[in-house]
Amino acid sequence: MPLAILRQGILQMNSVSMSNLTRGIFKENPTFVMLLGMCPTLGVSTSALNGLGMGLATAFVLIMSNIGISAVKRLIPDIVRIPSFIVIIASFVTVIEMLMQAYMPALYQALGIYIPLIVVNCIILGRAEAFASKNSIWQSFLDAVGMGIGFTFALTTLGAIREILGNGSIFGWSFVGEEAHPMLLFIMPPGAFLALAGIIIVVNKIRGVK
Repeated sequence: MPLAILRQGILQMNSVSMSNLTRGIFKENPTFVMLLGMCPTLGVSTSALNGLGMGLATAFVLIMSNIGISAVKRLIPDIVRIPSFIVIIASFVTVIEMLMQAYMPALYQALGIYIPLIVVNCIILGRAEAFASKNSIWQSFLDAVGMGIGFTFALTTLGAIREILGNGSIFGWSFVGEEAHPMLLFIMPPGAFLALAGIIIVVNKIRGVK
């Protein structure tokens, strides 16, 4: 069934589908443009690896929850719509949390409380309410993939910049000598705000936004 939906969706790709897929990567990037999910963005982006891990975990939950919510949207009464969405999202968060704990314990420890907090990430609940509950499974899948890529790119980029400036390394690989003195401010909480502000300035310049 999932393969059939995927095959049919690929055959029916059009401008609307491409827009849903690419929108979240840059034009409506959830972090750099819409400023959503700031808690994990600022909290875990002390390194590129942490940013990548958190981004992929969130993208997995986003994709699976969008698909699930779109598939059962007509079965959920309006009065319990939001609680039902949260239950679906929480189920996939539990899956990814258990997988990371079993197969990536170091990353699981590094991300800590931010993994279960994916349940209340406003990006996921926002896409569930604004898109998945109103569109087909295929379009909801494309929307989630685009937003997931955009969020993962944002966290990895922010984490890489902070790691380079704060530790003189990238993905744990150091490229400065022991005598160097990196700007440790950037791996501290204030550095997250400074690095994010700098990136947003660049993104707004590219987008032509004053």
